[in-house]
Amino acid sequence: MNEEIRRAAGILRAGGLVAFPTETVYGLGADASNAQAIARLYAVKGRPAEHPVIVHFDTAARAFAWARELPEAAHALAAKFWPGPLTLIVRRAPHVGDFVTGAQLAVGLRVPAHPVARELLAVFAELAGDVRRAGIAAPSANRFGRVSPTTAAHVRADLGGEVDLVLEGGASEVGIESTIVDLTRARPAILRPGRVSAAQIEAEVGALDAAQGAPRHSGGLERHYAPRTPALLVASHAFDGEIARRRGRIAALAYSRPDERVALWLRMPQEPQAYAQRLYAALRELDLAGCDVILVEAPPETPEWAAVRDRLRRAAEA
Repeated sequence: MNEEIRRAAGILRAGGLVAFPTETVYGLGADASNAQAIARLYAVKGRPAEHPVIVHFDTAARAFAWARELPEAAHALAAKFWPGPLTLIVRRAPHVGDFVTGAQLAVGLRVPAHPVARELLAVFAELAGDVRRAGIAAPSANRFGRVSPTTAAHVRADLGGEVDLVLEGGASEVGIESTIVDLTRARPAILRPGRVSAAQIEAEVGALDAAQGAPRHSGGLERHYAPRTPALLVASHAFDGEIARRRGRIAALAYSRPDERVALWLRMPQEPQAYAQRLYAALRELDLAGCDVILVEAPPETPEWAAVRDRLRRAAEA
């Protein structure tokens, strides 16, 4: 048994906060059955009380104990994609508190794939001794609305000593948050795109619904994942002209070759999964450059880029 993980599980059981790695981004964990612990988590992040958090588990069986009226789609998607970067929104069980769901009747559940997260969740559940206390609420370990962390160093830079323990786990493999699927309606709907694509979801459960009228969910605000430096999403054909008309120091996130008019230019991968894995670290690097604006070359309007486009659209001012 990893003693650092046992220590982390003990801190969580006592109502403390632990940041830990997942394959998507680093999460800020708190006991999802402890209202005071969740209140502290919200305070540290600066998260609005009505904005729900995703609850994490080590197994699908424990996750589904927090749900009721599970549709067949939930079992199909869990069998295919758990553990992994997929969150399922389902009707909540009676014991699930308003303080994790934003007072909604639905709850987001996930079984992450990162080995550190899985071990922590298993030890936490073992210490709980009751499946109703086996979940760890874990939004991204950063200030609300800002760029999510993909390393332990990012967490420490954002939250400092306000977290009781930060578990190391290397850089996040996926690099952006989980796909969120709403299963509280007649047909599933994707509320937030991620590594698990719409095509993969449809292959398991059939045609998807539109996301209108969806429950409030993580990453659902129009402005999110944002650096402090103003960011502007610019079409490839307009990128050179946008640089030319700007005054002051410019930072750029782009596919093409560096331009001498730009103070800091980060050239990004042309493959969507590699781009996603690098995205948040790149935005953080550009944010620290002391520039007046970050110009972001817009990715292609194709399905495989949907998750990256979603994050960039919410991070940018236009």
